[in-house]
Amino acid sequence: MVYMEKKLSSNMEDYLEAIAVLTEKKGVARVKDLADFLNVRASSVNSALNNLSKNGFVIHERYGYAGLTREGERIAKGVRVRHNALVKFLTEVLGIDFETASEDACRMEHVLSQKTFKKLAKFIEFVETCPDHSRPDWLKSFDYYFRTGKRPKCPIKQIKQKLQG
Repeated sequence: MVYMEKKLSSNMEDYLEAIAVLTEKKGVARVKDLADFLNVRASSVNSALNNLSKNGFVIHERYGYAGLTREGERIAKGVRVRHNALVKFLTEVLGIDFETASEDACRMEHVLSQKTFKKLAKFIEFVETCPDHSRPDWLKSFDYYFRTGKRPKCPIKQIKQKLQG
């Protein structure tokens, strides 16, 4: 028999991620805290938790605590990894402010394919492991271009021109 993973909506993934975050911060995830965290009503939280519970992702008491099953933890961890990588890319590579980056990452984390995410993660690793531990020149050039709309003079091109002339 082939096991087929159920596709969760981005909304349901957000609930799993929120439970993981609150459990990490507070030791437990209460319905009220989830409602506050996600900016929704407690009745919406209970409805989502019932759905997630029926599908084996959470264990919860009505209007009480919510906890993740192993499968819920696995999915929540994946969502958090994607979220954190996207925030890092948006803030450290593109220079987006943290609040905007976090909001955008929350939307983007649900739609990236695994293939795209792997490549993005490698790109972030490539930038982070720059040998001189600073922002690479080509990213500084992009920063300049973004600010001014003009390309900076390419030092390599200038050197080539000098060698040829």
